[in-house]
Amino acid sequence: MTPDTRRQALRRMKIIAGQVQALQKQLEDDRYCMDILDLSLSIQKALRSLDGLVIEGHLRTHVIEMMTGGEQEKAIAELLRLYKVQGPAES
Repeated sequence: MTPDTRRQALRRMKIIAGQVQALQKQLEDDRYCMDILDLSLSIQKALRSLDGLVIEGHLRTHVIEMMTGGEQEKAIAELLRLYKVQGPAES
């Protein structure tokens, strides 16, 4: 991961951590279910955004290194594993 990508990812994680704390407080305070769901869905979207950032960083660094360094099968296996876990992008 590049230093810039790491910085962006850490910034996003701090935001997500704050959202998770707020979600816990909403649950403890027995807030309205729709408010809880709105925040939960927002956190999930933020995590997907973080995943995208990390994937991009991986592609721009590690995958390029593997592809040019003779480790093409390893790079392909990693990406296929990720695709199988995540599934295709929603359109």
